Amino acid sequence: MAFGSYKTIGAVVKEFQITYTESDFVKPLPFMVSDYFREDLQLMMREGVVDNSEFAICENLIYPLLKEVWKHYRSKFLLWSHQSLNYDEKLSGFPEYILAKRSPLGKVVFDRPYFMLVEAKQDDFEAAWGQCIAEMIAAQRLNAELDLTVFGITSNGSFWQIGKLEGNVLTRNFAPYTLYDIDNLASAINYIFRECELQLDAIGDRIAA
Repeated sequence: MAFGSYKTIGAVVKEFQITYTESDFVKPLPFMVSDYFREDLQLMMREGVVDNSEFAICENLIYPLLKEVWKHYRSKFLLWSHQSLNYDEKLSGFPEYILAKRSPLGKVVFDRPYFMLVEAKQDDFEAAWGQCIAEMIAAQRLNAELDLTVFGITSNGSFWQIGKLEGNVLTRNFAPYTLYDIDNLASAINYIFRECELQLDAIGDRIAA
């Protein structure tokens, strides 16, 4: 069953017997958005066609912001677009974006662990979360021996919702973030990247020990 087969949060929660909760766990970490990025985004939102499809949302609104933050973490992570992620017949497909460890073999290698999954939908957040949670479960199981917290983001371009999967508990951040408050949104995404970096560092410490 492909990730897109899960159309609701309830369906995927019931299928995989995880617990759903909500809390404001995100602690935005200040991030300096460049003037060039800010001006280019404002231009695109005023003059461009940015949300007529999920592809347009990804290319014009989601990826540029993820990339802006990722550049500060590029020595440790790669941001993959529409990369195949397969655990078994129930958990397979092509998430919009995946944040994964940068492989020592080079940027052409899709390497574990997988820390963050991103799913775009025009306005159907229920379906977006159903799909994103399935992707998060696949990433968690592919990283089973590492006991990772896996993060998920769903977005229609304008509004961004954030969640995390720890063990069998899925927590969705109660408050969403918006592209119209770019500094707060970038700081929330920076928080996720930093949490992923801390986990990666801890894995390295365990291996070294």
